Amino acid sequence: MKKALFVLLPVLCAPLLAQAEAPMLIKIPRLTLEASERLAQATVTACRKEGIQIGVTVVDRSGDAMVFLRDTLAPRVTIEISRQKAYTAVNFNAPLSTMENRFTKPFAVGKVEGLVFSAGGIPIEAAGNIVGAVGVSGAATGEQDEACAREGLKAIATDLEMAGP
Repeated sequence: MKKALFVLLPVLCAPLLAQAEAPMLIKIPRLTLEASERLAQATVTACRKEGIQIGVTVVDRSGDAMVFLRDTLAPRVTIEISRQKAYTAVNFNAPLSTMENRFTKPFAVGKVEGLVFSAGGIPIEAAGNIVGAVGVSGAATGEQDEACAREGLKAIATDLEMAGP
């Protein structure tokens, strides 16, 4: 009996030791307002070059809006659709163009209010962490929305790459 307890003791104590070594705080990178503004403006500029008027929303890692811009002639509906695209992209950590056919059955997770599975939302990563997402609405297709978002991301790509851990 003593031998069995001696063998089991390290196994039973291992989770406690692992918890003791775990950090008490986790440092989480955050997307700044300035980076969000640059991204949004660069996205609008990219779409304007194509003759497209859009709404663009940049959200933080929690899905809360940091910046929203609506070009002069972009329809009002772009406000909510771009926000929902960004919100969905950050929560699923995937470009929405890769998810358009993922939730097609009734009552699937895609039916949750506030989620949009249409191309035009892209997560933003820095230092190996998701820090937010950008959502675009207003172009004739989701692919055009996404192309504008990708062009906008190029405006802050170098800064994101330099943001070390």
